[in-house]
Amino acid sequence: MSSILTNTGAMVALQTMKGINANLGKVQSEISTGKSVASAKDNAAVWAISKVMESDVKSFDGISDALSLGNSTVTVARQAAETVTDLLTQIKGKIVSAQGANVDRGKIQSDIDALTGQIGSVVGAAQFNGLNLVDGSTASMDVLASLDRSGATTTASSITVQGQDLGFGAYVANDVVTTSGTASTNGDTFVLSLDAAGGTGDFTIADGTNAWLAGDKISLQIGDKSVSYTVSADDVDAANASMANTVPDMIAVGLKNAIDALGVDGLVVNYDSANPGQLSFVNDGTTDLTTSGQYTNAGAGGLGALSQIDVVTNTTDSLNRIETMLQTAVDASAALGSSQMRIEAQADFVGKLADALTTGIGSMVDADMEETSARLQALQTQQQLGIQALSIANQAPQSILSLFR
Repeated sequence: MSSILTNTGAMVALQTMKGINANLGKVQSEISTGKSVASAKDNAAVWAISKVMESDVKSFDGISDALSLGNSTVTVARQAAETVTDLLTQIKGKIVSAQGANVDRGKIQSDIDALTGQIGSVVGAAQFNGLNLVDGSTASMDVLASLDRSGATTTASSITVQGQDLGFGAYVANDVVTTSGTASTNGDTFVLSLDAAGGTGDFTIADGTNAWLAGDKISLQIGDKSVSYTVSADDVDAANASMANTVPDMIAVGLKNAIDALGVDGLVVNYDSANPGQLSFVNDGTTDLTTSGQYTNAGAGGLGALSQIDVVTNTTDSLNRIETMLQTAVDASAALGSSQMRIEAQADFVGKLADALTTGIGSMVDADMEETSARLQALQTQQQLGIQALSIANQAPQSILSLFR
């Protein structure tokens, strides 16, 4: 049945044209934006995931900046520590040369004083954006390193860089230390002769003129190994002493534990509670384990003992001091170098991670331009055919007029 009121063919052709035009509009949107999912209405789930990932990528850009700032700060500190190490090495060379009999120790001391002043300049200038990691003013620095996501929860993580103390804080000789019955030289350095033949010696910590304080430090060089022990608050708190233990006892036990942890072959360190604060060293091996040491008060800088070096009056004491300070500078350089290596590795990882996330986002929301181009051609052809079909359908009622002629 033909009808002039209801043109079913035109209606079908019109609906087909609407579908073609809608698809053509979507394809044209993909071409203009480059995205197959440009808004939440295109694909709500994929759009939501992509937006969360995009926010993470933006966060990683900020993390990269933080890592760059941290790396620059540590680089300055490391270079300063390495420069200080080189200068201390020069000072050691001059102290060694002062051991000779026919030398002008006064002029050597002048050179040492000049190098000491240069070390102070290096340490004081080793700051980046106001932060100095080598003068003892900064305990640690946290460098923003990552954004860890677990579902909807994110947590920022950091790399902690420990500050180093190469400062010239006030140096004060601490309590009396005796070695095998002899008070240590100048009250703060000592030597135990533990030669390869099996030397023995006693090291006694005693309460002297100055009370032991939390933060006081005892540094030892045993053969080719070094160890240090920092007095804790518990060590000097009488309320924590057990039985008849005194403050020197507590410190001696802490120092013994630190030495034992080194695992020095042939060295035995004994503690006898009957002799307060005393450690007995026994070398039962075949290696020279001569032990030298130094101890400083809590307020002293790591290189505070530089002011005590005097090759004019005591070359042996000066040599003992410079060995300890040189090790302090070497340890600081190594620690800062390790931290910098970790920061650089994290920066490289963050860059690669951001690239991987960006690629992942693209695979979800970016339009496939080859496929889009092919669809565009097909839809344009369909559109032309749809127009023809609609035109034919619209002409159908005209054919009914022939029935009334």
